[in-house]
Amino acid sequence: MRPLPLLVRSWNVFHGNAVPPERRGFLEDMIRLATGDGPAALCLQELPVWSLTELEEWSGMRAFGAVAARPLLGSARLGGAITELNHGLLRSALTGQANAILLGHELRSLGSDSIVLNPRGFRRAQARALELDPRARLAWAKERRVCHAVRAETNGRVVTVANTHCSSVPDRRCQNAELLRAAVFADAFAEPDDTLILAGDFNTVIGESTTLEQLARPDWGFSEPIPGLDQVLVRGAKASRPQRWPDERRRLAGRLLSDHAPVEATIE
Repeated sequence: MRPLPLLVRSWNVFHGNAVPPERRGFLEDMIRLATGDGPAALCLQELPVWSLTELEEWSGMRAFGAVAARPLLGSARLGGAITELNHGLLRSALTGQANAILLGHELRSLGSDSIVLNPRGFRRAQARALELDPRARLAWAKERRVCHAVRAETNGRVVTVANTHCSSVPDRRCQNAELLRAAVFADAFAEPDDTLILAGDFNTVIGESTTLEQLARPDWGFSEPIPGLDQVLVRGAKASRPQRWPDERRRLAGRLLSDHAPVEATIE
């Protein structure tokens, strides 16, 4: 039996805020919008940590979360309650930051794992190799970033979905190093015959990233990246060229949700 097409989507949800930022948040609206047409998998970045326990109710999908930055006050709920006073001003200052992979009912989970993209030892080694100046080293250490992955089976096909959010550092070589670390992790976690998806906010773009170029070469075998920070790269199966949602598709009552647009690809 030929496997059914799988729609895979990625969205940096900007902590549930709009553009321009507003006092209130719209995260539940965003999740319901992004899952309303039943994607097989949805990769999310820049979630407040408290939201990880709400994602399954909002989406009707199974959620796998990974905490990147822990809540400042030690309590995700308390941080979320304070942030309700002004989402546009506080953003992730108190709530921490997380990523999540949501799977549709057609996908049966086979396991998950995660990795820190910028641990201290890795940063030190890369800083020496790249001869980073002190300012770049401090910027890279500012916020913990992760990549996590889920293996799942559907209709005889096994897919590994890896979701990453690379650091936002002016020296793009830091993102190059993190993206390569994410790809190596995803490749090692997946089995050789898996369809491998590497998605998320890479915080680097074509023309500035040697890693993006490497991943599209035959030795890595991923699909070609598109312009912009957000990607859905696929290896081991035919896939449509990723498409970015037009602004009108993510408008709610006249406001533009998030400072990123969802990006999606269909795997044949």
